[in-house]
Amino acid sequence: MDPLQVSDFSIHPIENTQYVKPVTLKYKQNNTNKTWEAVQAHDSVAILLYHRIKDAFVLVKQFRPPVFMHHKEYPYTYELCAGLIDKDCSLEQTAIEEIEEECGYQVPINDIQKISSFFTNVGVSGAKQHLYFAIVDEDMKISDGGGIHDEQIEIVYLPLEEAKKFIYDEAKAKTPGLMFAFYWFFEKYNKV
Repeated sequence: MDPLQVSDFSIHPIENTQYVKPVTLKYKQNNTNKTWEAVQAHDSVAILLYHRIKDAFVLVKQFRPPVFMHHKEYPYTYELCAGLIDKDCSLEQTAIEEIEEECGYQVPINDIQKISSFFTNVGVSGAKQHLYFAIVDEDMKISDGGGIHDEQIEIVYLPLEEAKKFIYDEAKAKTPGLMFAFYWFFEKYNKV
């Protein structure tokens, strides 16, 4: 991936949005009127990919403008392969499509294993993420991945022997879902 070059970064309020809708929530809690600013957003899938031959997790590295907006020292985030649930298909089918688009692997639907579901950004959107697991190897590779349209996603192979140290490396921006998925893997497979 080419070195990141970001310029003319600015923040603008939006009114007509495609994927998130800013809202004000009004409610009564214990007889007290309250309001809360929130965002209506799509639920998502995320997939922990383990490459059996490389003995490594397959991660995506990409520029995330909201992280950069708050923390310029983190130009990239390290994430699980993931995507929004914005089509009329099963969660597993959405996961398969994201694996192909972002990482370039073709995984049979029967090889996708559900780990769990949890809520993300509970103070802002409360969206639900469905976490899956799949094992890949080079026989399943059908493209370079990297995303679709103008996405710029770099594939990163993180050796298992480095994964626990990576979890606590605060110099690398990562999501709680990624850390949870790593621990699930270590517990399930007694690795590292």
